[in-house]
Amino acid sequence: MFPVRSSNRFRRRSLWSLSLGLLAAMLLPAGTADALTLRFKAPHWLYIEGEHLPGKVIEVNYLEAYCRAGSTEADWVKHTVIPHRAELLSLSADRKVLKLRDTLEDGVVVDHTVTAGTDGVDFRLVARNPGPKRSEAHWAQACVRLGEFTGYPATGTNLDDYLPKCFLILSNRITRFPDIQPWAKTARYVPGQTWCPRHVPRTDVNPRPLSPLVPDDGLIGAFSGDERWMFATAWEPYQELFQGVIRCLHSDLRLGGLEPGETKRIRGRIYLMKADPEALRDRYARDFPEHRPSRIVRKASPTPK
Repeated sequence: MFPVRSSNRFRRRSLWSLSLGLLAAMLLPAGTADALTLRFKAPHWLYIEGEHLPGKVIEVNYLEAYCRAGSTEADWVKHTVIPHRAELLSLSADRKVLKLRDTLEDGVVVDHTVTAGTDGVDFRLVARNPGPKRSEAHWAQACVRLGEFTGYPATGTNLDDYLPKCFLILSNRITRFPDIQPWAKTARYVPGQTWCPRHVPRTDVNPRPLSPLVPDDGLIGAFSGDERWMFATAWEPYQELFQGVIRCLHSDLRLGGLEPGETKRIRGRIYLMKADPEALRDRYARDFPEHRPSRIVRKASPTPK
């Protein structure tokens, strides 16, 4: 009878442990441990997935393009874009760590380590030029699609419908796009809006309407459709902030060209967190001290009616 009693005791302990585990999982708030996972699809689509996220997934064209300088007034295809090929190297079993390799037409190789956390995704890039000639790869863009997140699915025909949800930092304030004046209207390609920081020549950014306004720092983002969540993104070093025509936002990364044998390291971040502007700015200040963002944040402007 002893083996039977031991077996029963073992079953009771197992059931108790299982019950505690299920209860703990039920009590975990959205956005905590193991909430975000990654997926990759050729040619270069990154998916950030989480059951708690509005729309369940954030789609990123990663990386959409590597670009030459002199791009503000240039033809996008004939001059600016340097063709590249993306290769999936590995994805961890828990879909938390993704490794990619981009090979540019001019020989530059960029290795990516993308890591999903509890309230965001970390990007670590190593770009190297093994060739004998200087690379013209000056900047690159990760195109983050936000239609579902902001409550404006891609089926809608008004591509500016999500703009009231979007923001950047102007005059030390999280400023929604409808409050940004002036709003540039003319460029080689329209619509859209580009903001160029002080450290980048205004001749080297996206050929969409270029705002005369200079953002305070390198953070750009959006509120979710129900205003409960925030998306934001930043890179170091960064080239520009950009609002595109596919309900997308960019904080585009800067390469600055690579000499023969040169290696550069770049880092980026996507934040996906509860809608707390002060907490977001505090996180950003810690993650990107080079940008020296102000820690004093005024209340975000309300959604226009």
